[in-house]
Amino acid sequence: MYCPYCNTDDTKVIDSRLVDEGARVRRRRECIHCRERFTSFETAELVLPRVIKRDGSRTAFDPEKLKRGLFKAVEKRPVSSEQVDAMVSRILRNLRATGDQEISSEKVGALVMIELRRVDEVAYVRFASVYRSFQDVGEFYQEIERMKLEAKEVESETRQTLEDKV
Repeated sequence: MYCPYCNTDDTKVIDSRLVDEGARVRRRRECIHCRERFTSFETAELVLPRVIKRDGSRTAFDPEKLKRGLFKAVEKRPVSSEQVDAMVSRILRNLRATGDQEISSEKVGALVMIELRRVDEVAYVRFASVYRSFQDVGEFYQEIERMKLEAKEVESETRQTLEDKV
């Protein structure tokens, strides 16, 4: 790797660590020539599937667009940049795991909604309102009621599991 200070290609790795849930490697390097230290990040270049939009057109998957959309959904919410990065990593891992060369934008949106709901329900409802094109307040209300019902079902299942163990 070239030194960003003196442009020499003779550098050594001092330390390596996994970051972004193992999706990238962070390396501390030192230039043999000028002794300056710097950090590099390595990621595997894996092909992401192309996205089939609602109108039938196809486009390359853009992880930065995904990240911008998530940041928009969590704007002014108690969600850290690290949490957004982790969501992006999980979504990308799920997309790669499908092995598909093309994936519908609806499936991408569903993955985003799963991640947002896990992290922040308000951000989830915000995203869902745009993604599903809510037309009125009633649709917000229906979504929130559906979330409450699902939460009660999970709570009931958890309580039943605990009672079965006792």
